Amino acid sequence: MGVFLLGLVVTACVADTSTRVTNTPPPPMPARLMAKLPPASFDDVRPPQGLVSAIRDLGSSFDGKVGIAVRRIDMPWEVSWNSQMLMPQQSVSKLWVAMTLLDAVDRGVLKLEDKVTIRREDLTLFHQPIANLVSREGYTTSYGDLLHRAMTESDNTANDALLRRVGGPEAVRGFLARRFISNVRFGPGERRMQSAAAGLEWRQDLAYGRAFYEARARLSRETRERALNAYLANPPDGAAASGIVEGLTRLKRGEMLSRASTAYLLEVMHEAKTGKQRIKGGVPAGWSYAHKTGTGQELDGRATGFNDVGVMTAPDGASYAIAVMIGSTRRSIPTRWELMQSVAKLVAANHRSRGI
Repeated sequence: MGVFLLGLVVTACVADTSTRVTNTPPPPMPARLMAKLPPASFDDVRPPQGLVSAIRDLGSSFDGKVGIAVRRIDMPWEVSWNSQMLMPQQSVSKLWVAMTLLDAVDRGVLKLEDKVTIRREDLTLFHQPIANLVSREGYTTSYGDLLHRAMTESDNTANDALLRRVGGPEAVRGFLARRFISNVRFGPGERRMQSAAAGLEWRQDLAYGRAFYEARARLSRETRERALNAYLANPPDGAAASGIVEGLTRLKRGEMLSRASTAYLLEVMHEAKTGKQRIKGGVPAGWSYAHKTGTGQELDGRATGFNDVGVMTAPDGASYAIAVMIGSTRRSIPTRWELMQSVAKLVAANHRSRGI
């Protein structure tokens, strides 16, 4: 069958707009893993046709703007719908902050055990459970604790502290560029981005109590709608589903971080407390899912940035990078859950062990 037939398969897959085959094969797997897998077969380079058509049907039938991408990590294929459009990441972007911090750990710039004090002037907005621990003297903890809070609870104040420590948004953008992750933006930080999307200018007093919500409620509907539309039209934190699964794939392969940092981050992502009814709600027994969610602002029944991305692993050890990014929709939360859970169920239903 050889190279000629393999070339035919790759060409056919590229011609299908809902399927993308990567140009370069994955790096060799460790010998201890290769011994457990049969050799790659002709069928391995092609995505399951049932998955291709089902993902296309899911995306095209959803009432809203959605991007979906599924990448088999040990195979050269990706199945997707609208996967090149930039969608608001919201708290999915915490994944890149965590990677940038762990890259600094790998380079010996800092340690997860290093101490940091969170003070009241460090508080931000929306979800920040750590705020309850910040007294007049502040709250002293470690960067490892902040990373765990940011990734498992989506704590915005914890994430902002990590972002400051690595050098701000430019440091994260630099990390993504060095790892050749394209179609993934990183915004100006939670305070500025969320304020602008709401039609406000950030002031530190908005971080306390319900001040932000009250200030936003005083704005006219026209002001808020204009601001939200501008954000959605060109999200500063926008990312394509294909770009996100590229980053997740390379994380799982060990190409983003050291082996120790890779294992650590994926374990933390397994412990995520958010989004239990999103993709995770459709993951079958025996499978595992390490993930990060994101949720944007709503206005008059329109939800924005309702996302879940992660690595889903089968009982035989094969893994899939998955991103479901709902840019905007008026559909109910249960309907959004159903879309996301359907992706997980389809991946499991169409899974085939290598060489079988």
